[in-house]
Amino acid sequence: MANDQPGGKLITMDIVYIEQLEIETIIGINDWERKVRQKVCIDLEMAFDIRKAGITDNIEDTLNYKLVAKRIIQFVESSQFMLIEALAENIASIVREEFQVPWLKLTLGKPGAVNGSRDVGVIIERGHVN
Repeated sequence: MANDQPGGKLITMDIVYIEQLEIETIIGINDWERKVRQKVCIDLEMAFDIRKAGITDNIEDTLNYKLVAKRIIQFVESSQFMLIEALAENIASIVREEFQVPWLKLTLGKPGAVNGSRDVGVIIERGHVN
């Protein structure tokens, strides 16, 4: 997003994203939920300056979304949280700390958790953009 007005501040923000990442895990507060794996769905937007990669065309100069997705899958599949809020916070911490992502927006859904709805969940934003 940029403001080209005279005297306006030029803002550069690039987003690397992962959409509809589906993973099965143990999640929920009910006894039956502690015994079966349920699907969660993740959308993730991550701020990352991609200008260098745009010039070099080198994967080492950008945020490797495949590595991020693999790490999230590994973590979520092995986790056993009661609340999606706790799972979301942990995913956000992993992405920010392990991949040096300054800001992210994470949508974590639990499809089928409420009869009559397609999905329920949380949306969190963490970090800051300079």
